[in-house]
Amino acid sequence: MSVITISRQYGSGGDEIADRVCELLGYRHFDKRLIQQAAVEAGLAEQEVIDYTEDSYRVKNFIERLTGRPIPVAKVSVWKEDARGVRSAENVILNDEVALGLVQKAVKAAYETGNMVIVGRGGQVILKDHPEVVHVRIEAPMEDRIQRVKAQLKQEKQAYQADINLRRAAQDLIVTRDFASGDYILQYYGVDWSDPLLYHMVLNTGKVSIEQAAHIIVELVHALQGEPA
Repeated sequence: MSVITISRQYGSGGDEIADRVCELLGYRHFDKRLIQQAAVEAGLAEQEVIDYTEDSYRVKNFIERLTGRPIPVAKVSVWKEDARGVRSAENVILNDEVALGLVQKAVKAAYETGNMVIVGRGGQVILKDHPEVVHVRIEAPMEDRIQRVKAQLKQEKQAYQADINLRRAAQDLIVTRDFASGDYILQYYGVDWSDPLLYHMVLNTGKVSIEQAAHIIVELVHALQGEPA
């Protein structure tokens, strides 16, 4: 199987599952290096390129939707070459359409490379009709996700906070990130990211563990390849 795409609700364990699937299959994790390669080919400075994903997406406000103006994403350098062949960097504003195009190009390059796990980035839509791709959706009950994100926040802050404050912060983060992810897929690809018809399978980590979910995905890959699990 060439590529596995994983769409996940925030706090559902999707990233951990992706890591484990890579370990089990010996696949590579899609990362910024492929974005950088696409950027260099487009003439951008490699070290300044951002990975424009659902995680970095900013939901458009009413005025932006009304005017249809591209959203500025970052200031980057573009290499220019004069008549003497001298190269110099010129700062430009990278908008959402250009950044999205780089991500799409990199995702398609990952497909050509093969044996890759792509988390988010619209992979389930970009590679929708491509052969040898498995699309997986990871979900979990809200309470399970709150507990997982609470533990993550507690570890990151490394300081005591009242449980009620951590819970509120976790829930707010989940709602914000899920809304942004859903809006990213809807605005750029015109589909509902939670539509089960986009995926080969939807796994609920409230019912199966991270390890079990990873093995189920691996078994599906082997089954579709016609190989023994």
